[in-house]
Amino acid sequence: MKKEIIITDKAPKAIGPYSQGVKAGGFIFVSGQIPLEPETGIVVTGDIDVQTERVLKNIAGVLEAAGSSLEGVVKTTVYLKDMADFPKFNECYAGFFPVNPPARATVEVSRLPRDVRIEIDAVAVAGS
Repeated sequence: MKKEIIITDKAPKAIGPYSQGVKAGGFIFVSGQIPLEPETGIVVTGDIDVQTERVLKNIAGVLEAAGSSLEGVVKTTVYLKDMADFPKFNECYAGFFPVNPPARATVEVSRLPRDVRIEIDAVAVAGS
């Protein structure tokens, strides 16, 4: 199976030995995105709404570079630093997936890179 590495300036550069995304087998696998501004690599400040919005825009940027979009997302995994943020996160997330939302798992974790409040990874259908 052939795999294609996805690289874009519409999402933050990888801060470790991983790719922003990989296209393989008809799917796009987007690495966990945290709320970094793509241009500067600086963490956005603000509550969970602001951080969730930036994360989902970063995912959309990787998907766009791979020839897909958020509409093609079939599965996400959400890592929250504090499950008390879940209601506000959920409201913001719903705005990005207004119809036919993807499957999802959400877990609380003790710590995330750069001490952000949220990280999300995604799997999407290629070409959607």
